[in-house]
Amino acid sequence: MIRNPVGYKRHRFPPSVIAHAVWLYFRFPLSLRMVEEMLLQRGIVVSYETIRYWAMKFGPDYAGRLRRKAPSPNDVWHLDEVVVTIGGRKYWLWRAVDQDGYVLDEIVQTRRNTKAARRLLSRLMKNQGCLPKRIVTDKLRSYGAARRQLMPTVEHRSHKGLNNRAENSHLPLRKRERVMQRFRAPGALQRFVSVFSAGRNLFVPAPSKRSAIAIHLHRLAAMAHWKVVTGTAA
Repeated sequence: MIRNPVGYKRHRFPPSVIAHAVWLYFRFPLSLRMVEEMLLQRGIVVSYETIRYWAMKFGPDYAGRLRRKAPSPNDVWHLDEVVVTIGGRKYWLWRAVDQDGYVLDEIVQTRRNTKAARRLLSRLMKNQGCLPKRIVTDKLRSYGAARRQLMPTVEHRSHKGLNNRAENSHLPLRKRERVMQRFRAPGALQRFVSVFSAGRNLFVPAPSKRSAIAIHLHRLAAMAHWKVVTGTAA
């Protein structure tokens, strides 16, 4: 599907400034006021509320335009869930990553049961278009029950020590949660993680690309793609 260019009409600041502010906010553990200060250091006077508006308006649009990793029947899905407290109430962020740490999907749900696990697997099957080679989870029995209902032929390994890849993928969000002094609503959390993870998928290299030159080239390619997506390429 061919998308129309990002619409910056009637915005006082040029697209390059808007895209840079959104990139800073979602890519690094920075508060809105920190982004405001960083832009001010470069001579750009803009309020943190304007940056918040840019993040809400353009962030999901950018994320929707970023290229996705092609699914493969040889992929291994690592599934995990983490509790997030919002307004004194517990919510569960269910996450799926592949063998390279690429975030496949995330859902904020109120329950930690078979129905919630089944919803995550259903979305994954629909969005990926194929079944994985196997799934890896912790000892939560809900995963096994959901797997037997939706993908009984797929291998399932359930062991806490095998699921470090999914558990480690929660750490960047935990850092952001502390900087943002927690999230205000489950809908806001869902919108944030969809953009946040799309940016990480683009900029963080796979474990196989760990040499200095490989990481450097990966970042150059990621930044070039970001400029194309945001319509700020020269």
